[in-house]
Amino acid sequence: MTRETLLDRVIVLLTTAGFILSEKCDIRPRSFDVGGRRGKVFLLIKVLSNIEGLSEETSQEMRRLAVLFSGSPIVVGEHTNDHPLENGAVYLRYGIPCINIETLHDYFIEEVPPLVYAAPGGLYVEIDGETLRGLRESKSISLGELAKALGVSRRTISKYESGMNATIDAALKLEEILDAPIACPINMIVKFERPGPAAQTPNDLRNASELEKDAFGALMHIGFDVYHTTRAPFNALSREDNNKVLTGVSDVSEVMLKKARFMSSLADVAGTYSLYIIKGAHQSKAIGNTVIIESEELKKLDDSDELLELYRKEPRKADTGK
Repeated sequence: MTRETLLDRVIVLLTTAGFILSEKCDIRPRSFDVGGRRGKVFLLIKVLSNIEGLSEETSQEMRRLAVLFSGSPIVVGEHTNDHPLENGAVYLRYGIPCINIETLHDYFIEEVPPLVYAAPGGLYVEIDGETLRGLRESKSISLGELAKALGVSRRTISKYESGMNATIDAALKLEEILDAPIACPINMIVKFERPGPAAQTPNDLRNASELEKDAFGALMHIGFDVYHTTRAPFNALSREDNNKVLTGVSDVSEVMLKKARFMSSLADVAGTYSLYIIKGAHQSKAIGNTVIIESEELKKLDDSDELLELYRKEPRKADTGK
């Protein structure tokens, strides 16, 4: 199927699973396709036909945004090179879980987590070492007896009991011998405690344009940390205490209007504010829930409270931007 068809199927599936979703992002470049929230779980979802198309740069931005949003990134795909993704298996690319839509369905609809992960050499499972040891001892099976039945060394069984992962064939045989499950389920809601090694620190604007630097400088002056983005459908995520603001910066254009509408949609789902800083004038003060402010007006503000006050003054859904 095409990538767009797969994305539409993912959207239907997550909606059925109770997620509130943003609009689809059709703005390039984009590090993710849609944002979704269910309770405390916030996802940044990217859809690729071939998961090998996930670049290191895109994955780093997904991970950085996941930290800033207190969310988790997931890639849904169909293939890895010429091989279809296995049902119930998780493939890691730059630390981001990649799965097929069947696995997504099992996890969020059926509430059945995957047990298998793919790594060089094949499919593996994480053994619950304590459960393995407890089952073996309760059945009065020695290390040597279990090793012989499995066709491995005593040392290998000992490593399994210490937490070493096993091939799927070995795990299935162990479960058959012990007549009980021993595999640990894989949690796909990955929380990154810190950005990846190439991620930027707050206020690192070396790759920002002069217009962005001018706007971000004004935000920093009133107390915001600014995390510049390069592949997201907004220019930065700004943060002051617990207040997060999706931040766009550009001249007024059709692309700017499209970005402001998408940012409003994403902010509603993510529980953030949305701000678009423009060079020049625009007749509307808001597009959806995205507040529009001229860069020169931003410079006149004295503190962050004055900026946040705009969200109480400006009418919501003032302009669709159409």
